[in-house]
Amino acid sequence: MSEAELIAALREVSTATLTTLMLKKGLRNVWLRGTRPLVPGQGRVAGRAFTLRFIPAREDLATPAAWSAPISTRTAVEAMPPGCIAVVASGGCTDAGVYGDILCARMSQRGVTALVTDGAVRDLDGITATGLPIWAQGVAAPPAVTGMTFVNWQEPVGCGGVAVYPDDVIVADADGAVVVPKALVAELAGPAAEQERLEAWILSEILSGTPLPGLYPPNDEALARYRRATSA
Repeated sequence: MSEAELIAALREVSTATLTTLMLKKGLRNVWLRGTRPLVPGQGRVAGRAFTLRFIPAREDLATPAAWSAPISTRTAVEAMPPGCIAVVASGGCTDAGVYGDILCARMSQRGVTALVTDGAVRDLDGITATGLPIWAQGVAAPPAVTGMTFVNWQEPVGCGGVAVYPDDVIVADADGAVVVPKALVAELAGPAAEQERLEAWILSEILSGTPLPGLYPPNDEALARYRRATSA
């Protein structure tokens, strides 16, 4: 698959399905804690991770002057490529907003797919108006420098208790956000789409009154019926 096809395929797969498939490969810690849809009905997004890292604030560094520094949240926005998902590691800080409406408006303008953070955002009304999908723990009025110091972008981060590397793939939906390690993206895209089709068929069987044993998980007879139904 091409890059666009890989991302499109994963965009059709639920985070629940992805966590199950990665569990079968031994990966248990892939769901980013504290990343909830900021607005209901945002849908599902997928894209390569563009990572940003904050650490707890230190008063000599976390000042309004930092907004104009060469390494700043502003400069990081200008480095974000179209289609990426900004993964902002805040250390779980929820009493200051990592990004507000102006920076999110610029991200939307640059074609960023979404923002995912284990912290909070600010300027709720303005951020919502930008149309940028956001997954976060909530909102906070104070700016980031009141609680955090911005360190860098595009390096490994811990977000929501999960290791995220640049160019991993993030998939986020109503259940939160998960990371697909970049080495597994091509391997999982096809099976994940097939698992979604299988589970849709299983659900249709359940709604028709079929008992669970032998159906979920499917035995050989159920798989044969599934293949007949989907090949017709």
